[in-house]
Amino acid sequence: MMDVSGVGFPSKVPWKKMSAEELENQYCPSRWVVRLGAEEALRTYSQIGIEALPFFLFFHGGYWQSGSKDESAFMVDPLTAQGVAVVIVAYDIAPKGTLDHMVDQVTRSVAFVQKRYPSNKGIYLCGHSAGAHLAAMMLLADWTKHGVTPNLRGFFLVSGVFDLEPIVYTSQNVALQLTLEDAQRNSPQLKVAQAQPVDPTCRVLVVVGQFDSPEFHRQSWEFYQVLPAQTLCQGEWKASFEELHDVDHFEIVENLIQKDNVLTQIILKTIFQ
Repeated sequence: MMDVSGVGFPSKVPWKKMSAEELENQYCPSRWVVRLGAEEALRTYSQIGIEALPFFLFFHGGYWQSGSKDESAFMVDPLTAQGVAVVIVAYDIAPKGTLDHMVDQVTRSVAFVQKRYPSNKGIYLCGHSAGAHLAAMMLLADWTKHGVTPNLRGFFLVSGVFDLEPIVYTSQNVALQLTLEDAQRNSPQLKVAQAQPVDPTCRVLVVVGQFDSPEFHRQSWEFYQVLPAQTLCQGEWKASFEELHDVDHFEIVENLIQKDNVLTQIILKTIFQ
């Protein structure tokens, strides 16, 4: 992992000083892509029904209003080849689903896997962009409401958004219809300090791509460390931060198709350490 001990962001939140145009630009990942074109990254998802395996649950991105589980199974082969059961989680995107509903669906999906496969060797959650937000919300879940304590052993939060207030003021909110109260209620950055890990050995990796926008960099870094009373580092979470070089907001997750990819190897190392 990179050494981030001397790195930091200004204490004042920079997005509040941005014009509407610049804020829109910061939260539009496609505008920060430096490659010539998107690469096809779809792979057939093969469900594994063997119980005594580590389970990798993936939550897709798309600003909570696009994407699907069928389009997000590209990382299956490198993981299943190493004996990991992969589950691509679906949720009702906006405008059909509200953000509260999506969080509830994802929570129920995690609980279902634990109940269905109680002898699993660990449940690892991975989300990209909006999916990273949904995965991060699982750090805050009240599992007693679901009658189960998931065997959560790791979180991989890839190019995520953890404070939703800026989204309220962008065009992404047209479909979401988030109020400021909605955004605050569903911002894990505001609540993670009060959360306690189910298992103190559970690891949390916050990762961002070199060519993500500055706001995505700020969001990831501040979720990891900057806010003294609201950071993973202040609790018992075993957290780490990684910036992956030479990748944009989309390549960082599409490259999981490659078994020798840096993030793929980090995931596998975490699961089998």
